[in-house]
Amino acid sequence: MQRRQSSKTPKQPLQGHHKNQTDLSAWRKGGRIDPEKSIQNHQTPDRQKNDRQQDSLEQALCYFEKVQERVSLKKNSVLQKHLATVESVALQRGLPPEGFEVLLNVALSGKFGDTVNTCLLKSLVPASVIPESSIISSVSWLCVGKCSGNIQLLFLKWLITVFDFIDHKEQIHALYGFFFSFLQDEKMCPYVCHLLYLLTRKENGESGMQSHLQALLSLYKLFCPELVTITLPGKMKTYFKNSEGPWKAAISAIRRRSQGNSPLSQPLFLGTAQPQSRKRKWNTQLFIPASSANRNNLEQDRGKKHVDLYGTNKSFPVEQLQTFPQLLENIHRLELPSQMGSVLTNPLLLHYMNCIKDESVYLRLNYWMGQTLQEECTWCVADNQYEDEFKDFLETVYKTECFLQEGFSSCEEFLYKSLPLWDGFCCRSQILRLVSWIPLGSFSEMKSHLYDPLAQLFFTSSLYFKCSVLESLKELLQNWLNWHVIHLDSASDPQVCSLNTTLSGLVNVVAELIQFVGWISTVALRLENNPTFLLYFILDFYETVCDMYLRYSLPLLIMPPAGVFYPALLSMDSVSLNQLCYIMYRYRTNLVAAKENEQSKKKILQFKFSSQTYQEYNQYIIAMVGCLWTSTAFQKDIHPQGLHMDEELLKKTAMQEFKTSFNIVYHPAMMGYAVLFLQQAWPDDTTFNFSLIKGKKWNWYLEYLYAQGLKGLKLFIESSINRVSQASCSKAENTQA
Repeated sequence: MQRRQSSKTPKQPLQGHHKNQTDLSAWRKGGRIDPEKSIQNHQTPDRQKNDRQQDSLEQALCYFEKVQERVSLKKNSVLQKHLATVESVALQRGLPPEGFEVLLNVALSGKFGDTVNTCLLKSLVPASVIPESSIISSVSWLCVGKCSGNIQLLFLKWLITVFDFIDHKEQIHALYGFFFSFLQDEKMCPYVCHLLYLLTRKENGESGMQSHLQALLSLYKLFCPELVTITLPGKMKTYFKNSEGPWKAAISAIRRRSQGNSPLSQPLFLGTAQPQSRKRKWNTQLFIPASSANRNNLEQDRGKKHVDLYGTNKSFPVEQLQTFPQLLENIHRLELPSQMGSVLTNPLLLHYMNCIKDESVYLRLNYWMGQTLQEECTWCVADNQYEDEFKDFLETVYKTECFLQEGFSSCEEFLYKSLPLWDGFCCRSQILRLVSWIPLGSFSEMKSHLYDPLAQLFFTSSLYFKCSVLESLKELLQNWLNWHVIHLDSASDPQVCSLNTTLSGLVNVVAELIQFVGWISTVALRLENNPTFLLYFILDFYETVCDMYLRYSLPLLIMPPAGVFYPALLSMDSVSLNQLCYIMYRYRTNLVAAKENEQSKKKILQFKFSSQTYQEYNQYIIAMVGCLWTSTAFQKDIHPQGLHMDEELLKKTAMQEFKTSFNIVYHPAMMGYAVLFLQQAWPDDTTFNFSLIKGKKWNWYLEYLYAQGLKGLKLFIESSINRVSQASCSKAENTQA
């Protein structure tokens, strides 16, 4: 049967896109089916069912194509039958490319009532791709005005949903001005804005605000800032309402059922040798569909138009980007996809984002990512059973942030909205990793949206969760400090200006983070009874804090709170004590450097450390020297929360020689080393007389400790304790003898 030509405009013949569509393609072209293949196809019940469905679909399409006059659905069993067939096949297998033009023409031509037209549009679920010619034909029906406004609105929603399934878009881009004219319609305006958002290129930028208009204007302003003079909000928000209707769930279901189809039905994934799992619900965005016609065109472009691609200013489609040299040759002509999900796992496109600071790319990617995170969040969406897929997606986003060395504003917004609802268990590792890449922001926002929800979970969760949060906050601090170092001399950088972060602002935000960690660490040590495992992560955080001035050029130093310092100083584990010694050594190095810079006439500092910082450091040093060296911690510790005790109280403890019984030999964390040292120095003595470690033996003991890898202890003693000379030590030893 030859297809009847439309009375409006001649159509180009469509090419087949699927091997498993051979029968339908043959029917559309008037061909016949090979009898032998027909017999093979009917060998199994599934084959028979598929063939029956295919025959029914062919009859339905033939019926809809032949309809000439307006037909009512009531008491029309034939129409009801064919309508049910289209719905059933569409939801189970998706429609072949050849069926879209027929059904779109019927739905938009006004031959049926809105009930039938709505049913047909909701059944337009693609099995593979959608021919561009069918979209052009459909748009032409909008000029005739035979369909109602509701049908036009539904058509636009469908077009936005399946935008990336259209095999070509050049002719659709040519209709940009036509779509723009629909902005005058109040109901259609949001969806036309969304469609224009997907279609807009740089050249289109010449052509009490609502969010959908903000989205479109924000893109125009990035491309042609001189033409959009109004000020737009800088905070990323949800620009468009969800317009996917019933199609997205149906497309996802068909994709999950269609695993194992022929390679031609597989979508073309940019930048990877092997496509990832097709079970993901967001594959419609992460994957760009490609038909056999697309691939043929690519080969033709490579063969016939090689000179044009590399010798003109024509945009370079990402489908042709395969190698790094191609990226270098076409980096200023590269045209990224409208749906930006494919960028996340494509190293070449990520390199492009790093090299070319194209704000439109970040704008599109943040919009797409924010929408996807909001819709697929396991604990924010009821009856969402795709936790593993969501974990994989979050992992991909995190790896992308690590590659780009910056966080996405859409992830920040997602975390702020979802953390109050998070149970601390679902996707724990992925969520805490994303926390480490939150961009710099004001403390008021971070306190209410990040610190408060985290604190509630932190205090009520396991020891392992507490350590994971501390590790995440340490990485967050390091990322902020690294950002500061990179942009230290880039005051004119537009990215720096866009963050609106001054040095004083950075100092304040970092200080608030450190104080927050100090608070939760103090409480956690009390709740968990000072475990060594937790103390390690706390001190690991302060290893970054103590070096901020010299290593990251940030004029800020904050001492750990007493609730962290004293548990570490009195810890029974040598690793914790060694960590604390190294931290105090680095504090001293940074404070000395800051003091020298303050006193230098050559360098005038904008920020100076307060006297309180030096005072608190000195109090801690007195306590440490008293515990490790002079045995005077109980008498000379002057910190308000320190170890000082009245002498009368010490006498009541019945501790003999308490004035000389607490130092590097008797410290709970060091007594094990002292015992081993005594066994090596006096192998025949089994009394373990610690008083023997004095004079030269004291120096030998120190060398023994240094040989055990206690580098932090060595650096602290050599920098913060004034030791007497060897001669004095020998003299003291002889006198005592």
